[in-house]
Amino acid sequence: MTLNGIDISSHQTGINLAAVPADFVIVKTTQGNWYVNPDADRAYQQAKKAGKLLGIYHYIDGRGGAAAEVDYFINNCRGYLGEALIAVDWEIDDNTQWGNTAYLEQVVRGIIEKTGIRPLIYGMQAGYAQLKSVADKLNCGLWVAQYANYEPTGYQAHPWNEGAYGCAIRQYTSAGCLPGYGGNLDLNIAYMDRNAWMKYAAKNGKPAPAPSKPAPAPAKPAPAPKPAGRTYTVQAGDTLSGIAAKLGVSTSAISGYRSGNPNLIYPGEVLKINGGNTAPKPAGRTYTVQAGDNLSSIAARYGTTYQALAAKNGIANPNLIYPGQVLKID
Repeated sequence: MTLNGIDISSHQTGINLAAVPADFVIVKTTQGNWYVNPDADRAYQQAKKAGKLLGIYHYIDGRGGAAAEVDYFINNCRGYLGEALIAVDWEIDDNTQWGNTAYLEQVVRGIIEKTGIRPLIYGMQAGYAQLKSVADKLNCGLWVAQYANYEPTGYQAHPWNEGAYGCAIRQYTSAGCLPGYGGNLDLNIAYMDRNAWMKYAAKNGKPAPAPSKPAPAPAKPAPAPKPAGRTYTVQAGDTLSGIAAKLGVSTSAISGYRSGNPNLIYPGEVLKINGGNTAPKPAGRTYTVQAGDNLSSIAARYGTTYQALAAKNGIANPNLIYPGQVLKID
């Protein structure tokens, strides 16, 4: 079983992914610790709405340090984790650490430790030895680029030199021509089915468990809980600081996140709340982001500006919001 798909970056800004035939779309989201693709979220949400399998990738440039690159990628892509296959792009161009496989290993290991997801490692076939040494060590898949030529082509069932080396995904041209788009595209074949793709995307290789059903109501009223015994169930789009503000406590009063990292909490997770008021503070208006939304359209709807919304919600990149995210309006 194989899948056909494309990978895109800001070079394809505005592409209509609903019109382009593809089983999957892999979107460049970030580079180093300084760049976010301004078209990434629009393209991602459009591909998702069109029913494509989803992927995102981070381009390593080596300038800011491995830990900084990992944090930058995760902080800007948190809303995609668990539903999108992750890849790291390791190339000679614009990469000050090229040849330093220890740096590549640090980035990949950092992503695994902080997300529970094992990314694919992408690179040209000429650097296959570098890619494979890290992939084998960290049990990751490979996404390898090797072209027979630069002649225009559509999808190929059996690209040139297929089978000469092992990989999960093969990128075989940068001169792809597909209906629905007038420019060149990177074309890929993935040696897997949809279920295997979702296993790559899922945390720890397993789909996230469904939230457990509420326990039956007790036969007799339970005593009112003490303030120190409160709990809170994490919702999509929540952050620890946002929960603390909502409940009138400090972030240090919240515990129980299973990752051990206050910046990594999951929907459905039940957190312990210590101290603070017994009831949440009255909240102002909020808005839950829907597929296709952008910050400008939300701001117009509520008579404010996207800059004000970004500042109020701590959004560093106003072009990157995601469905389920809860925004404070006032």
